[in-house]
Amino acid sequence: QVHRDPRFDDLSGEYNPEIFMKTYSFLDSIKKQEKEMIQKQLKKCRNMEQKEKLQQLLNRMTQQEQAQKKQQERRERELSLKRQQRELAKQGKKPFFLKKSEKRKLELAEKYAELKRSGKLESFLSKKRKRNAIKDKRRLPSQKDL
Repeated sequence: QVHRDPRFDDLSGEYNPEIFMKTYSFLDSIKKQEKEMIQKQLKKCRNMEQKEKLQQLLNRMTQQEQAQKKQQERRERELSLKRQQRELAKQGKKPFFLKKSEKRKLELAEKYAELKRSGKLESFLSKKRKRNAIKDKRRLPSQKDL
């Protein structure tokens, strides 16, 4: 019997994220139920070690959820850009594709707009300034070198 890995085998077909998300969308509801169950266990738990483990698990689940949302938004944004280009091509115009750096700039502008809407822009910018100041201090030569 020959063992084959579906990730690298052509017989399994090609990976399409949209089809994958539609096929396994039922997992989201299961994950939601598990998250609620962990939250209930966390409230009942008295053992500090167990409580810490449950808190770490809960944090990991929320981070995975946020990453999945962010990836889905990015995918939807790319699809909308592709649709716009197709419409322009149908009208007879030459398609224009954004560079990676321009996509990054648009993504950053969207992030700032979201932070401004939620009112967290100032705290984000202050943290960024502090990080940059620490980096600059590290790059400067120290006094004993002079």
